[in-house]
Amino acid sequence: MEFLRPRTWNEAVAVKAAHPEALALAGGTDVMVELNFDRTRPASLLDLTGVDDLAHWALDGDVLRLGAGVTYSRVVDELGFALPGLATASRTVGSPQIRNRGTIAGNLGSASPAGDAHPALLAAGAEVEVESVRGVRHVPVAEFFAGPKRHVLEPDELIKAILVRPASGPQEFAKIGTRNAMVIAVCSFGLALHPHARRVGTGIGSAAATPRRALDAERFVSEELDWQGRGPLPDGVARRFGELVAHAAEPIDDGRGTARYRVHALAVMARRTLGWAWAAYRKG
Repeated sequence: MEFLRPRTWNEAVAVKAAHPEALALAGGTDVMVELNFDRTRPASLLDLTGVDDLAHWALDGDVLRLGAGVTYSRVVDELGFALPGLATASRTVGSPQIRNRGTIAGNLGSASPAGDAHPALLAAGAEVEVESVRGVRHVPVAEFFAGPKRHVLEPDELIKAILVRPASGPQEFAKIGTRNAMVIAVCSFGLALHPHARRVGTGIGSAAATPRRALDAERFVSEELDWQGRGPLPDGVARRFGELVAHAAEPIDDGRGTARYRVHALAVMARRTLGWAWAAYRKG
């Protein structure tokens, strides 16, 4: 196995063009597991940990740019005020050691349906900035996943950054696992209120072949909420929202849980997160 370690972003892009088969390595918390269990054996590893530019985040106009090397721990410690949904999701990832190494971009690159960052990014309407020697393009997170552990990156492309607007309203994340900590989600759900657009964003994890939004649920609840008067959340609205979120899922039975349980759990999490977020919004 060839080990490639560029020092600059331009060098990394050039190396990827010359070695399109190379598997990108950020924190290594997913890649090394695959290697250790002999689930994958790439011809080359492209280690991006030496590219300092990727380890920073900054506000670019009205959008936050999270470099591909920004870890879960830094999101929790430094970005909870701006991206509370993503920060909450990041707190549920593995152990402190994993959070110190693992990156949001690496989670996207693995493209697991159970990735903890994905529901929060979907709900927030994030985009993925990818680059190759051919240029830069922005991919909405909702269009990034192509199947279980598959994404839309071309062989010569690398994730450079994640682009997401700071929260304009409350955001929530909920996750169910087979134990309380250091666990892969049985299912998960992210929710974000976008008051200026009078819109609710959603993200479903570990309940379909790819992470996905619950579009019918978003449309329904966005029209039913009292955005201007901030009135109470009707029980019927919350219940119907949960039903529509559950209908958007296409889960399977596996070792972590059954499809039937996942559908039920998603409906409950959707109702609860909507209730929490709306209560926070009413308080201003």
